[in-house]
Amino acid sequence: MSTSRASVANALAAALLDGEWKSVTTLAGRGARALGVSQRRLGAVAGDVLAAYREPPLDRRRELSSYLLELPSFHVLWEGPGRPPIVQRHRLPLADMGRARWPVPTIATSLELASWAEEDLSVLDWYADVRSLERSAAPKLRHYDREWRYNRRGGVRLLERPRSRIKGLQRRVLREMLDVVPAHGAAHGFVAGRSVVSFVTPHVGRDVVVRLDLTACFASITAPRVFGVFRMLGYPEAVAHTLTGLSTTVVPRDVLRSAPQALRNEDLDARRWLLTRLAEPHLPQGSPTSPALANLVLFHLDARLSGLAAAAGASYSRYADDLAFSLDGTDAVRRAKRLVASARSVVADERLRLNDAKTSITRRSQRQVLCGVVVNDKPAVERRRRESLRAALHNIRQHGPESQNRAGHEDFRAHLLGEIAWVSAVNPDHGERLRSEFAQITWSELGPGASQP
Repeated sequence: MSTSRASVANALAAALLDGEWKSVTTLAGRGARALGVSQRRLGAVAGDVLAAYREPPLDRRRELSSYLLELPSFHVLWEGPGRPPIVQRHRLPLADMGRARWPVPTIATSLELASWAEEDLSVLDWYADVRSLERSAAPKLRHYDREWRYNRRGGVRLLERPRSRIKGLQRRVLREMLDVVPAHGAAHGFVAGRSVVSFVTPHVGRDVVVRLDLTACFASITAPRVFGVFRMLGYPEAVAHTLTGLSTTVVPRDVLRSAPQALRNEDLDARRWLLTRLAEPHLPQGSPTSPALANLVLFHLDARLSGLAAAAGASYSRYADDLAFSLDGTDAVRRAKRLVASARSVVADERLRLNDAKTSITRRSQRQVLCGVVVNDKPAVERRRRESLRAALHNIRQHGPESQNRAGHEDFRAHLLGEIAWVSAVNPDHGERLRSEFAQITWSELGPGASQP
């Protein structure tokens, strides 16, 4: 038996949930039997709980326990005459789904989650690393393969690729749970039916275009925020806890120590921010669930920035970690500067951070670029990017793929097809010319750098 107030609150929460949820007398009676005190002493607690919860929170017993610890009527049980409450033996109530607004699988317990995943519960617990064992696990026991890379500007990033078995579980979570939930209308990255073209379209032909960038976006989205998404889907606390573990990870200490230095001074602060975020459970860049979870976590940010833009007479859209605003008018630059300051405050309030080195405010007389697309008059891929891709295709025909695969892509052929598809989405004519040049390559003769068609 236990007398700590936390354990008493846990037992009382379980007792209150273990039956009908209709009257103070009914709840107080169950609580009295669980704690060995009189029903009368628990009347005030039961009344406070019924006032706060019109329906039994069967999907969140831990929340109810925490709420009890905040009630003055609960702490009165240790005051005045009578013995203090002591936890007696009591059956735990069965958890249940909360209100599900979208058609997600009904999973009320950890056993049901294991059955849905077609895994033993012990195996599922192993992959759902809720205790962050990955931080000190030996390389063979880790769930992710990690690789440090420089981005195009010289900043540091970490790719975290899930290994095959956990990746399969994540894909199922994505397909059956996350893909059925709509992202905010301003989100265009990794959303069906939207693209970089739909992202830049609101900003074409505007007097001033503002570009902002979120620093280490995936790494900055923490496990508690992911837990909130799964709770929003209606999953009980235990199920949401496991799903959060499947979708987040923490970087091993030796990997953090091996992080390369940033190539430019202006990226040093961003590198420090990244390493700090990676040391705690976060969304891994490389997991199939991370983009959808990021969009859902950032729904509130999108809503706030959309409202901010509307109040300023501006347009707003987001593609992954790229934020864009655009304005018209003779005073558009002045309004844009005020908009940036307000947006920075909103981003900080959402526990995120802007990369000031990538913030830009460009007039119509300048080249206005968003996500590599020029938007001054109509969407157009930057010329240097198109020419770089054409040069790579030419050099592959002359010297083989190894000469051009400087970033070490596992499937360089697929990477090039992705780049061509991206150009085609913005400028179909340019994309068609690149496809024609790509078709002239005989990939089967180019060795280990290319996969077969």
